[in-house]
This record gives sequence, C-alpha cells and structure tokens, in this order.
Amino acid sequence: MVLQLKLRKVGNSVGLTLPKQALAKLNAHEGDAIYLSEGADGSLRLTSANPEFAKAMEVATSLSRRYRNALKELAK
Repeated sequence: MVLQLKLRKVGNSVGLTLPKQALAKLNAHEGDAIYLSEGADGSLRLTSANPEFAKAMEVATSLSRRYRNALKELAK
C-alpha cells in the first residue's frame, strides 16, 4: 500500500493526517500514540507498537527463562 500524505501547518508545528485505511492497517484510533523509528538502511517505519517496549519485553522474557528455577524458589 502506498499513500500520498500531505503535511499541514498546525500552530507552530507541522501535522500529518492519516487516512482511515492507514489507521486500520496500524490498528490505531484517535488519541493513540504512533511511533516513527529509523531502520538500519535509513528508512522510516511508522508503527503503533512501541519498539523500546518490545525490546524490554524480550530481555525480561530471556531473564525469566534463564532464572526460572531461582524465581520459582523466591516465589515460595
């Protein structure tokens, strides 16, 4: 899907209006946070999921697997 979007002045900033089909693809609604991240090749990626949170969850999952037995003992 390729959409042409128009930048508009909003106060002292510039805003971007997303059409309904883009919001549906992002599974985003009015008031939701949208994240813009840069790829390794310099491209930009727009997502409704926080990439920093995803990285933190990967680390937490890895640690919980690694220390599974110790965590079970502590939970007793």
